[in-house]
Amino acid sequence: MAAVGKKMGGVPALGWWLMVVGTVRLVLAFSGYLDTAQLAVATYANAEMTGVHGRTLGVWMLLSCTLCFLCAFNLDCKPIYWATFLSFAYGYVHFILEYCLTAMVWMLLQWNSHGRACSAKQH
Repeated sequence: MAAVGKKMGGVPALGWWLMVVGTVRLVLAFSGYLDTAQLAVATYANAEMTGVHGRTLGVWMLLSCTLCFLCAFNLDCKPIYWATFLSFAYGYVHFILEYCLTAMVWMLLQWNSHGRACSAKQH
């Protein structure tokens, strides 16, 4: 897989983007270890988040950060490229499903809580 794209300082634009994303993930990894309470408020406002949850998120972010930096410097290596791509795909699918399922379950739980039954228009 050729590293296609505009090069800035010898690194393709995709490599720079992966380094930016990797840096953000590194910051999130440290916040998972160091400040779980703040992470819980910022991410899961209505859920209890323990230290174990924060450390698990921190490990995931550290792993994905590592993949981003490995891929940024090895864009021609197919296995690293695919592993990094799949880490993005897994994260995206996870959050989309979590959002959709949470919304659907919430609506189902509130099924009979709002309003009255609709009736035909009366003339």
